[in-house]
Amino acid sequence: MVDEIKEIAERIAGLRDACGYTQEEFAGMLGIAPDVYKEYEESGKNIPISVIYEISRKCNVDFAEILTGEAAKLDTYHVVRKGQGQIIERIPGYVFKDLAFRFTKKKMQPLQVTIAPSDKPAELVTHGGEEFNLVTEGSIIVTLGNKEILLEEGDSIYFDPRIPHGQRCGGDKPGTFITFICE
Repeated sequence: MVDEIKEIAERIAGLRDACGYTQEEFAGMLGIAPDVYKEYEESGKNIPISVIYEISRKCNVDFAEILTGEAAKLDTYHVVRKGQGQIIERIPGYVFKDLAFRFTKKKMQPLQVTIAPSDKPAELVTHGGEEFNLVTEGSIIVTLGNKEILLEEGDSIYFDPRIPHGQRCGGDKPGTFITFICE
């Protein structure tokens, strides 16, 4: 039991680091004295469930994943619009996770893709793992199954690539995106 509590504290520390907060900043966000928060994170002792829940809410990470270390099944997609830091489109079944935290211990190969304007529909593919696309220039239309989602520069989408998917240019100038495919 002590090891499990310590593992929860380690997951919380990893999440805090991935989100770019110091212990003091994170304590302030949670409304906890910095020395109390430091004890929670370093020892894992006496962390109230309410604090763990608040961490999951503020960091947009599934509560059960913090407790168990097991990711919720990704069977949907999420779009985050540039500068808004929130989910704009949501289908039930999954909570968007910070990319750095989500992929910390997984192998990934980022790939930059530029797509020229075309009237042709996206070529749909499927594969295992998880996929994250970030539009860096122009606009891209991501097709997921029978749905098309327009992403502008700075927008991102995180989805289950077992859903037939493809990308095409969304404007009259080439669109560029970086894709992270995680097996």
